[in-house]
Amino acid sequence: MQAALNQAVDAFGRLDIAFNNAGAEQKPGVTADVTEAEWDRIIAINLRSVFLCMKYEIPLMLEHRGGAIVNNSSGAGVKAFGRGAAYAAAKHGVVGLTKDAALDYASSNIRINAVCPGIVDTEMMQRFTDGTAEGRDRVIAQEPIGRMGTPDEIAAAVLWLCSDAASFVIGHAMVVDGGQTI
Repeated sequence: MQAALNQAVDAFGRLDIAFNNAGAEQKPGVTADVTEAEWDRIIAINLRSVFLCMKYEIPLMLEHRGGAIVNNSSGAGVKAFGRGAAYAAAKHGVVGLTKDAALDYASSNIRINAVCPGIVDTEMMQRFTDGTAEGRDRVIAQEPIGRMGTPDEIAAAVLWLCSDAASFVIGHAMVVDGGQTI
């Protein structure tokens, strides 16, 4: 992560915004059936990676007196759905990490927020639904809006959180989920 960030700074001169977008799905199952290896994998990808990104992004932003970071959580980071303990723990952890770091760096002009997408039509969702029409219908039935979200809809929320229009937004977990967590 540090090497990638250094390359970006070498190319562009500084780091002003960052979107920490890491995610791996958990095979649905009850808590006691989650293996320790699966738990560690999900926590490493979905939570530890966000921490490591911020660990190396924040010092670069401090050098230039500010910036904006958006961490990707999930609707499962604000509401339990069952049968996904590792995923829910990791995504709740992203929200907690975001809020705590936001307090640490608000006075340094670094705004840290999270976006919490609902069901979005991505490759990850294709795997989660087994790529079948029945699987898609099953998850779409959870969305009051009656459809999956699009990556562009999530990107729009991230861009807003990184913009000057969101200059007073600190430590927020913005849910963008078609009403799923209401």
